[in-house]
Amino acid sequence: MTLMTVAMLVVGLAILTLGAEFLIRGASRLASVLGVSPLVIGLTIVAYGTSTPELVVSVQSGLKGQDDVAVANVVGSNIFNVLAILGPCALLLPLKVSSQLIRLDVPIMIGSSLLVWLLASDGRIGTVDGLLLTSLIAVYTIWSIVKSRSETKEIQQEYDAEYGPAESGGRSSGAILKDLALIVAGLVFLVLGGQWFVDGSIQLARFLGISEVIIGLTIIAIGTSLPELATSLVATIRGERDIAIGNVVGSCIYNLLSILGIASLVTPGGLAVDPPMLHVDIPVMVLVAIVCLPIFLTGMTISRAEGLFFFVGYILYTAYLILDAEGHGNPHPAADVQDKPVALHRLLPEDGSLPYGKIALSTERSLAYSLPNNPS
Repeated sequence: MTLMTVAMLVVGLAILTLGAEFLIRGASRLASVLGVSPLVIGLTIVAYGTSTPELVVSVQSGLKGQDDVAVANVVGSNIFNVLAILGPCALLLPLKVSSQLIRLDVPIMIGSSLLVWLLASDGRIGTVDGLLLTSLIAVYTIWSIVKSRSETKEIQQEYDAEYGPAESGGRSSGAILKDLALIVAGLVFLVLGGQWFVDGSIQLARFLGISEVIIGLTIIAIGTSLPELATSLVATIRGERDIAIGNVVGSCIYNLLSILGIASLVTPGGLAVDPPMLHVDIPVMVLVAIVCLPIFLTGMTISRAEGLFFFVGYILYTAYLILDAEGHGNPHPAADVQDKPVALHRLLPEDGSLPYGKIALSTERSLAYSLPNNPS
């Protein structure tokens, strides 16, 4: 592994995170000028903004033919969001859970997880599936905005404190241009950082000789979830518990419906889902979502003990991925190879016999077989 690979990972992640921050800041200020309430900004712009790293990485992975990375990024991010973000936050301070979150948002997160599992059961999240998922996220976003009008005054004040009250007076044209510049810079940084981060992660997988699924479930998922981690930790320290938990639950819903939906729409033929992902990791994601309901219901809080349970669960899951690395996808050889080697057994006769001749295996996913004119 060269220093260039490490640099692509570190710099790519830094630019990716900075791009998300620029996009959120510029869009939030612009929305405030237009009279949008802080609560709606938090539920839409910030929720979408903190998930843009996952979106960019999954879309770029899908377009590069790395479907396993695109899907693993979303599945790994959702597992990380619940276990490794809510866990440490609850260890820091017990988190109070609102009744509305339990009645509405958590069931939607569970339903979205089950729906993705169902759609992926045939080994692919196709274009029609993507259209369904993106339609559902549009409905959810509109519903969130409508629902925000009936939020309690306490929750509205919490969002006002976090994102600032809506501006009643106009801002100068220079300030508005600055907001637009932040949005454009954020989008450019997201695309550039996402490309470097994906390329660096794939090279790392090949150097370590492990599948890109493992990298997607761990390094990429953790890296793209840093905005959610930072948002929830800061909100917990400030005592803004609704934002800390709502950020995680909302992000999980957006990841499943928006990111998988958009990525499967822009990827030709949709996203292929590897068998280990379908039989192990997606069920774990569903289980994690379901476990949230009884834990949130116990005293309407996430206690320190429950936070520890979440965090230990993530450590055990990560340990399982490392120990079962060979079972998760097809590992790459520990070399800087640009193409996946083809599986030889798929091109041989069913009885496993090898006919006379010469076989040449190239790194361009092709296998050539030549038969001499006069075998001896």
